[in-house]
Amino acid sequence: MAATYCVRVTITVLVPDEHGIAALSEVEGIHAVRYASLTDLPPEADHAQVLVPDFLAEDMDDAVRKMPALRLVQLLTTGAESWIGKLPDHVMLSTSRGAHGGSTAEWVMGVLLNIYRELSEFDAARRAKVWNQHVTDTLQDKRVLVLGAGDLGKQMRRRLEAFDAQPTLVGTSAREGVRGVDELPDLLPSHDAVVLMVPLTPATRGLVDAGFLARMRDGAVLVNAARGAVVDTEALLAELRSGRLRAALDVTEPEPLPVGHPLWTVPGVVLTPHVAGSCTGHHRRAYRVVVEQIAQFAAGLAPGNLVRGDY
Repeated sequence: MAATYCVRVTITVLVPDEHGIAALSEVEGIHAVRYASLTDLPPEADHAQVLVPDFLAEDMDDAVRKMPALRLVQLLTTGAESWIGKLPDHVMLSTSRGAHGGSTAEWVMGVLLNIYRELSEFDAARRAKVWNQHVTDTLQDKRVLVLGAGDLGKQMRRRLEAFDAQPTLVGTSAREGVRGVDELPDLLPSHDAVVLMVPLTPATRGLVDAGFLARMRDGAVLVNAARGAVVDTEALLAELRSGRLRAALDVTEPEPLPVGHPLWTVPGVVLTPHVAGSCTGHHRRAYRVVVEQIAQFAAGLAPGNLVRGDY
């Protein structure tokens, strides 16, 4: 059950869809108004204190200029890199952390099982009408290094443990149950798979470079459920071409992946078009978190998901 907050004044919130209107309609002290686009805002923008951008929105310069009372941008997504450093100092930025972790972790489990149990290969054999019966690898007992110890990492650990894998979580700094990022050089050689679930920040951009990949053990799997720019694409392509590593990518750099890019055809990769968190119910899950964050703001509190840059 969500917490109840005491709201002293009415807060006007601009939302991009009817899901937002419905989710906020029963919250005391919040007046939700739908807008057509960030370049076509309603008259209420003059006094709206909160803006909820659409899932795919990236540029809000025009919207900020039209919202003099704006104090909070509340995202429907977990990733905030498109907004960091682009808002006035008096405008807070909050994410929907906690909404999409389960869906993303589910995608990771799917691609790991696909790779280890060779589901794509068996499907190719079916289409070729070949009965290719043989023993496959398994996710059981695999040591999986998860970069990111927030909601995504915790969701990932729970699912890996259910499949009898052995997860190790890595965060910005070491704490109970979490190893520090400074330990990566020692951790990489002893793990069978590495799952990226970190935000894109100056510290994580290009984190997975040639040196990082070289430390991964032969035959290991790199899974990117973070952002494409966390990985040095050319360095990864070199490892995939050699056959030493395998990968599953939901995000790429560049993105969308252009026609003719070598990631389309390089061996050893499972590729999906940034859909790890996109599944049935994603609006409902996102707005459940959004309502909580905006209610905290309306009560004069700092939203719990304010962007701070750690993971």
